[in-house]
Amino acid sequence: MNPLWMLETPSPAADARLRYGDADHQFGDLRLPAGPGPHPVVVMVHGGFWRARYDLEHVGHLCADLARRGYATWSLEYRRVGHPGGGWPGTFEDVARGMDFLRTLGDRFPLDLSRAVAMGHSAGGHLALWLAARGRLRPGEPLHTPDPFLPRGVAVLAGVVDLERAYVLRLSEGIVSEFLGGTPAQVPERYRLASPAALAPLGVKQLLLHGTEDDTVPASISADYQARAAALGDDVRYLPLPGAGHFEVINPRAKEWPQVVEALASLL
Repeated sequence: MNPLWMLETPSPAADARLRYGDADHQFGDLRLPAGPGPHPVVVMVHGGFWRARYDLEHVGHLCADLARRGYATWSLEYRRVGHPGGGWPGTFEDVARGMDFLRTLGDRFPLDLSRAVAMGHSAGGHLALWLAARGRLRPGEPLHTPDPFLPRGVAVLAGVVDLERAYVLRLSEGIVSEFLGGTPAQVPERYRLASPAALAPLGVKQLLLHGTEDDTVPASISADYQARAAALGDDVRYLPLPGAGHFEVINPRAKEWPQVVEALASLL
C-alpha cells in the first residue's frame, strides 16, 4: 500500500461545500452521517505548513471515514501563505470565522453543537488547538472575538503546537517567520497570541497524537507541550505512536488510524 495514497487520490465528494465568507478560500466541506441525527461534529483543519500549495483535498478521505462512523465533519479551507491576506492575521481570522459558522450550520443541518470537537494535522493541528485557545484572548487584542464558538475538546495530530520552538527548529525552511511576519524577537506579541504553547492553559480537553518517527514535526514538540500544559492545570494527554511518521495519523488505512478514532471518541 502506498502510505501517501490520500495525498495523491481525489477524496470522496462532500455532501455540501459551503461558504463562511466572501474571499476565495473562505469555505468548508460538510459531510453528514447516515440517519436523522443530531450528529456530533468534527471541525477538521488540514495541514501543509500554512502554505498555499496545500489544500483541504487530502483530508477528505479521513472526513469521509469519520462520517461513516457517525461523525459530521466540517473541513475548513482558509487563506494561507501565498494567498492575498494569508498568514498573519488572515489565516487566523478565517479559521475562527469558519469555526463560528458552526452556529449557522446548526440551524440548517442536524448537528449536535454540544458535541463539537476540533481536529487538525500538522500546521492544522496548530490551528485546531488555537481555535480552543482563542477564548484566552482579551478584548482589544488582535484576533479577539467577543463570543467565540469553542470546541469541547481537540485532537491534535502531529501538531505544530509551539510556534517559537518551531521557529528555532526552522521547520519547513523557516516557514514560521514567514507565517507570522517576523521572528520572535521582531514580533513577540504575534507569537504570544498565535501559539497555543504561549496561551496555555486552555481549559479544554486535549489529546496530542504524534508518531515517534515523525521527521517533519518532531514528536518532542507535542511531548514538551503536554508536560507544560498539564503542569499549568490543563486536561491534556500525549499519545505517542511508536514507529509512525508524519502522515499515518491522517491515513484511514494505516494501522494507527483506530487509535485516532478512539481518541476522538474519548473527547465526546
